[in-house]
This record gives sequence, structure tokens and C-alpha cells, in this order.
Amino acid sequence: MKNLSIGDVSIATVVESQRVPMSFSEFLPDAAAAREVLEAARPWLEPRFADLAAGVGFLDFHSYLVRTPRHVILIDTCIGDDKERGGHKFFHRLKTPWLANLRAAGVAPEQVDFVMCTHMHADHIGWNTRLVDGRWVPTFPNARYVFARTEYEHRRRNWETDAGAGYGAFADSVLPVVDSGQALIVDDGHDLDGHFTVLPAPGHTPGNVVLQLQSRGERGVFCGDVLHHPIQVAHPEWSAAFCEDRVQSARTRRHFVAANADTGTLVIPAHFPTPTVGRIRSDGSRWRYDFVD
Repeated sequence: MKNLSIGDVSIATVVESQRVPMSFSEFLPDAAAAREVLEAARPWLEPRFADLAAGVGFLDFHSYLVRTPRHVILIDTCIGDDKERGGHKFFHRLKTPWLANLRAAGVAPEQVDFVMCTHMHADHIGWNTRLVDGRWVPTFPNARYVFARTEYEHRRRNWETDAGAGYGAFADSVLPVVDSGQALIVDDGHDLDGHFTVLPAPGHTPGNVVLQLQSRGERGVFCGDVLHHPIQVAHPEWSAAFCEDRVQSARTRRHFVAANADTGTLVIPAHFPTPTVGRIRSDGSRWRYDFVD
């Protein structure tokens, strides 16, 4: 994604991994079962977003670096290095250039004021901490880490038995932040910096949120994992296999797509391959995603 602006707020992407192939049967099973739908979408899906012969879609893992007139903010922190993730082929003991990419964008970890996490799956909180002398310590020593209360309380109650997409990340990527006194637990509707509003979007996780940005009459929304792949704009009924409540996730996604269609709002997803940012348009009885970069 090229750097973009919404009003007087600038947004850049900090990449961890790009064009990671994942089988539709593994991450979007409803799509895998609707081969004719994928074939009809082939002209725009390939080659950037899928390889239909291989049965895979492509996902990116990236964070957003946001600069407002007052603060430097990171939205979601990817998977992180050195994390024990049960041997998961995409998550386990990574070594990536993410931290170097952050510095290349002109920001050192010490300069980050807020870290905002849309939810607490392992691929959205990993760089909250890094391994230093055998201990997990906050990567951003001067930042407040913003967590939605419903999500935080759910994970806090269940982290020792979490066998899902958390992969034990609460212990190494959230608890050290809480222990350092840097966590800021907020309710739905919380306003940050006068630009961001935390809005509930349950289903993918119980406390999943989207982050609405408004500045000088312009609006964008960081949608986290409400959408994993652009094909879901046309088919919001297709939930990812990682969604903890697939029925509620589909309801939330349909509401999100319909509410933002034809409004001019910039949609800023967590996993769409480049190009990433776009706007939702009505397309007959369904919708389409028009990329802006």
C-alpha cells in the first residue's frame, strides 16, 4: 500500500510477510466449496489475490503506522519473532524484517505512543513484545497498549486453556504489557486522540473491534479480521475457519459491508494483499471492492 492520508492523519504499512499462500479449504472453506463462484471471479482474483489452480488465496500480514498531529499509533502488531506457536507453519519461531521495516518508515519503537489491537489472535499482537535476555518485554517502552475490554476479559479468563488461534499468545504478548503497567483497557465507543473510535464487531472473536478514523470530514475504518480476503466483500456470508463464532462473524461482516458501501469510507483491512485499501461499492444484490492504490 502506498502511504495515504485521511484528513490530517497519515497512514503507512509496516510489512511482516507478503503473499502468504493459504488454501481456501483451510482458511475460507465456503469459498473452497463454491468453485464456480471463484471461477467467475478469476479475472480480478488472479494473480494478485489467488492461484485458483493451486486452490490458494494470498494473505498479507502487516501493521499500520498512523501519525496524527499529536501521536504515533500502531494498529495490530502481526505475529512477532521467536514466538512459540506449536509448530504452526506460518507463525512458529519467525525471523522477519518487521522491526527494521518500522524503523525504515521513520519510527523507532520508543517513539510509538499507542498500540491498538483489534483482537487477540496471535497474528495481531505478536510484536507487542520481543525477546530480550530470555524474557518477553514490551517492544514499545513508552506506549500505552489499547485493548477492548470484552476481548481482554475473555482472554484473561481462558488463556491457560486457549487451543484456538491464540496459540498461547496472551501469555507472551499481552501479560508482559499488563505487568509493565502499559495496558489501557477500554470500552466500546472509546475515543482516542480525537480521531479514533473503538466499535464492536463480534464474531471473529468475542471482543473483536474495528477502529473508525475521522479527520476533516474524511473517514476510514481499520477492519482487522472482519474481512480476511477481498472475495468476502461479495460474499460476507463466508466466514474464515479462524472465526470463533462463524455465524455471528457472518452477521457482523454483512452489516459492516452494507453500512460502509457507497459512503466513500476507506476500508483498511489487516490481510488483503497489495493493493490493500479500497472502498465498498454496491454491485447488484451484492457488493464489490474497489482498490484505491
